Amino acid sequence: MTSTEPAHVTEAPLSFPLSSPDPAAPPPDLARLRAGCPVAPVLLPSGDRGWLVTTYADNLKVFSDGRFSRSAAAGKGAPRARNIPLDPNSITTMDPPEHSRLRRALGGAFSPRRLDVLGERIGVITRGLLDEAMAHRPADLVAGLAQPLPLIVICELLGLPEEERDQFRDWTEAYLTLSPEHAARSTEAAQQLDTYFAALVERRRRRPTDDVFGALVAAHEDGRLSHAELCTFATTLLVAGYETVAAQIAGSLNVLLAYGSEHPEEWGELYEGDRLREPVVEELLRYVPIAMTGGTLRVATEDVELSGTVIRAGEAVLPSTTSANRDTAVYEHPDLFDPYRFEVDRGASHLAFGHGPHRCMGAHLARLQIGVALGTLLRRHPTLRPAVPLDELEWNTAKPIRCPKSLPVTW
Repeated sequence: MTSTEPAHVTEAPLSFPLSSPDPAAPPPDLARLRAGCPVAPVLLPSGDRGWLVTTYADNLKVFSDGRFSRSAAAGKGAPRARNIPLDPNSITTMDPPEHSRLRRALGGAFSPRRLDVLGERIGVITRGLLDEAMAHRPADLVAGLAQPLPLIVICELLGLPEEERDQFRDWTEAYLTLSPEHAARSTEAAQQLDTYFAALVERRRRRPTDDVFGALVAAHEDGRLSHAELCTFATTLLVAGYETVAAQIAGSLNVLLAYGSEHPEEWGELYEGDRLREPVVEELLRYVPIAMTGGTLRVATEDVELSGTVIRAGEAVLPSTTSANRDTAVYEHPDLFDPYRFEVDRGASHLAFGHGPHRCMGAHLARLQIGVALGTLLRRHPTLRPAVPLDELEWNTAKPIRCPKSLPVTW
């Protein structure tokens, strides 16, 4: 590091991403860092060094302060948290006003009003998946519900063919793999997705469609998106719309099963009709650490101070939403799952979807799927319980997003 570290930074850089003995829980180092070293030096997988930001207040600043740049993180030679460089054509690596231009290109495609009409369709898909999954005992609700539901939904939104869903799943999983030995496979998957969407653009030019990909093609046709931006945008929507929601549903179910075993009398209070109650969804989003740290790397464009530590221009900064969502300065008993935490006038907004200009544009869609999938499941099977001890579940730790490999249940 080129900066002079402040006196309170006394430890050697930690390896990023941080590890946890329990993949269903945040790394224990986060609580220690929040208390004693809220801006901590870390060593990234690429060999670069950066700063991990752990408090709620500092995370808000990183997300909202324009001096922490996503665009600079995609620059040549920039520090990086993955084995492959960031794509400068992605909406996730742009700063305003370019970032704002890409968000506007989709118009109202992800507006709550438009997505609410999907509620019934998500319910139909969920019921069909549960009919098939629950025909077997025990039923695996990762393979039977958590993974197929968001893949079907995002493919239908983008207008992608049903017969190619298995290929999309394989590409997205390879795209996100962190291990250095799979760096070439990650690069290859990114190229395959780009090639696929480039060919799809040509087909949609000839035969326009009324779906999200059709809206992207229309934005390209009238000059609001370049060809590279269009293809990268589609990849981003597919990967984020599938992987993160699948992990959130599976991780949330893991938490609900544990809660139900301890509080069986409250099981029926978690849902209304076929949906989880909104405060329950919000608490699951706060509590479930689908990423070991959460947040995407920024690079400081100027010297900025966070909690007494000066981040020098050109240095990498990693926000940690997982840590921020467990900050005792904001939440009472944050390591406790409390389905009543987000009732009226209780609790601060969580940072599961980020904050500021880069706040996740698919947040409402994710909430909708979590609420419908798990609400329908609990209403249909009020005696649901894990078929194996939850602490014996195997987790996929090869990607930045954590998910149990399977979740067998009985009832």
